[in-house]
Amino acid sequence: MEFSPLDIRYQEFKRSMRGYAPAEVRDYLARLAEHTDGVGQSFEAIRTRVAELEAEVARFRASDEELKRAVVAAERISREMRSQAEREAEIIRAEAEAAKERTLREAVEHLRKVQRELEALKREREVFIGQFRGMLDGYRAALDKLTGS
Repeated sequence: MEFSPLDIRYQEFKRSMRGYAPAEVRDYLARLAEHTDGVGQSFEAIRTRVAELEAEVARFRASDEELKRAVVAAERISREMRSQAEREAEIIRAEAEAAKERTLREAVEHLRKVQRELEALKREREVFIGQFRGMLDGYRAALDKLTGS
């Protein structure tokens, strides 16, 4: 059974011959009612504060959950970015290796071409020298015939 300050303040008692002094009972009940009223107000204030704190805790929990989700998402994104960067680095490395191999092949091919051209020029030089010697020998023979030597 609950008692409100009004219930206490206006509670009526039966009168008896040997009963308590009505004025003292009334005074005591009035003080008890005031005290109960103060306790009730304190209780309501505490209840209100508890409700506010529970709401704040709920907000903190929601914020905490959001923060946890954000951290998990950031970690996932970080892993994905790292993985993507590693894949891109591997592609760049492979492309650089292919470019190096291509450049090396082209350089070797160019060197071979230059060597072939040099060999061809050496052969042409030998042919030219042979033909020039033949021509000089022909001119010397003709000169010897003319000069009688």
